[in-house]
Amino acid sequence: MKKEPNNKGFKNRSFKNIALLILLMVVMFMIFRNPLFLSEETRELSMNEFITEVEEGNINTDTPLVVKGEDKVVEGELADGTLFTVSFLENYDVSQFLLQEDIPFRVDNQGQSIWIQILVGALPFLLIFGLIFFMMNQMQGGGSKVLQFGKSKARLASKGKQRVTFKDVAGADEAVEELKEVEAFLANPSKFKSIGAKIPKGVILFGPPGTGKTLLARAVAGEAGVPFFSISGSEFVEMFVGVGASRVRDLFAQAKASQPSIIFMDEIDAVGRHRGAGLGGGHDEREQTLNQLLVEMDGFDKESTVILIAATNRPDILDPALLRPGRFDRQIVVDRPDLKGRADILEIHSRGKPLEEDINLETIARQTPGFTGADLANLFNEASLLSARKNKKKISMLEIEEAVERVVAGPERKNRVISEKEKNIIAYHESGHAMVSYVLKNTDPIHKISIISRGRALGYVMALPEEDRFLKSKRELLDTITQLLGGRVSEEINFDDVTSGAQNDLERATRLARKMVTELGMSEKLGPITFKGGESQEEVFLGRDITSRPNYSDKVASLIDEEVHGIISGCYQMARKVIAENSEALSRLCNKLMEKETLNRQEVLEILADVRSEKKLKQVSQPREPQLKEEGKDTSKTKT
Repeated sequence: MKKEPNNKGFKNRSFKNIALLILLMVVMFMIFRNPLFLSEETRELSMNEFITEVEEGNINTDTPLVVKGEDKVVEGELADGTLFTVSFLENYDVSQFLLQEDIPFRVDNQGQSIWIQILVGALPFLLIFGLIFFMMNQMQGGGSKVLQFGKSKARLASKGKQRVTFKDVAGADEAVEELKEVEAFLANPSKFKSIGAKIPKGVILFGPPGTGKTLLARAVAGEAGVPFFSISGSEFVEMFVGVGASRVRDLFAQAKASQPSIIFMDEIDAVGRHRGAGLGGGHDEREQTLNQLLVEMDGFDKESTVILIAATNRPDILDPALLRPGRFDRQIVVDRPDLKGRADILEIHSRGKPLEEDINLETIARQTPGFTGADLANLFNEASLLSARKNKKKISMLEIEEAVERVVAGPERKNRVISEKEKNIIAYHESGHAMVSYVLKNTDPIHKISIISRGRALGYVMALPEEDRFLKSKRELLDTITQLLGGRVSEEINFDDVTSGAQNDLERATRLARKMVTELGMSEKLGPITFKGGESQEEVFLGRDITSRPNYSDKVASLIDEEVHGIISGCYQMARKVIAENSEALSRLCNKLMEKETLNRQEVLEILADVRSEKKLKQVSQPREPQLKEEGKDTSKTKT
């Protein structure tokens, strides 16, 4: 039989609190009404004393007396500066007496009762006593909340909730294999201890946001069936000195009391950042918290079965003492999923969703290179919203592709009014990108071209990689720069003018060319050397050197600029050559794009069927880096 909760103690405590408050108010009222509460120089005169003072001329007539009509009270000042108050009988006409004696006065009709005046005057005291009463109540009935700043705010995962297991994780097979050892140790620690094996005290997961680091930690706890304490690094540090260190101690005490257990600390870089970073460089609250964390991790005894799992996007800024063996022994990379990983993640997120039979998860995975698990989850959510908006019962491939474009480029801006002239310029610009991408060998195949405005883009060309790539050759990078410049070149050739629409293309092309020269060692003149410039933010972020300087001379800086200019100029001329040789096909593609606004891969291939492509014929040669010279002249100044 379920026992009813006992509320008797709670009711008694509430009654005592109310009684205490009433008592405080009565005491305050008595103090307020007591004559001693008045100013020390205020005299209470009788009626006869007041009349005598008036007749003797001892009343200060410079300040009018105040006659309170309802209470028959007169307040004023004597000639010697003493304040006084006097009460008259109900039937005595005070005003007539003062008029006869020619004493100035004013009448206060007392629109508010004396009780309201007392309440208004006592309001500050009410607030003070109310605050005292609230604090007493919190300390007595609230479990001393005022003194709980140093308690850990970690959340303990409830066992009643549906557990997350490794079956719910996809696209991170290597990370799962690494964490299965942790799960096996927590499930059966004696198996490892019997042969003298030591499990890592700490595991740190690092990778881009949205790749599933928190999900992996929950899966470990779900598989092992142990208590799971989760907390963010920012929850340790407060405005009070020593609170963070106290919370670290309390967190580890709770975990040890429940061992075997897991502590998951998300965004550990909030407290684990390199000590001495920034302008202060002192022993601040964050560093005290980090020091306590180091002590707790190093203080694990051999019998301890508490494992700390941490996650961060910036392992490069963590303190070296935190990453040494004996603390975070194992570092696991949780990277963006590959093609197979994306297909597996899509399969997980498609569970329970009504899908049309034409949906191919592998095709969707090919359309989403670089997407993280969070991006793919959002992709299916966007597709579901689009289907519901169209009153559909199932999600089709059309909604999936629309969701991909929404995630990549933003939602359609159908209300944006674009003139016919600007629309034609945008069509030639995007056709220029598509033409160069189609002709050159080392570019990804075209998937879609559109001149419908999305987000901040007036149009876009979507490419579909045939496979995931982790390395890029010099030729591929040069072709990428050429493809980025294709839109600008198309505008220049067809309109004999350029617009601001190529701003982002030029920024990306210049950034990539400079990276080739300064970081990738792809310059023939400068050779395989890496040049770190003053714009590098790594040292500033660590706080070791605010004034970061380039590690090369001014002469080398000039050579770098020449090499970058040479790469851009050579690729620009290559784009001009491709577009000039295929001007008729470019016009056909532009006209079709003006007519339909969006072209898919098959339509583009039909329009460009007579165009020679390097992917098949390898006919168009790549410009020599860093500068393309032809007949002893700089072709960057040649006009077509």
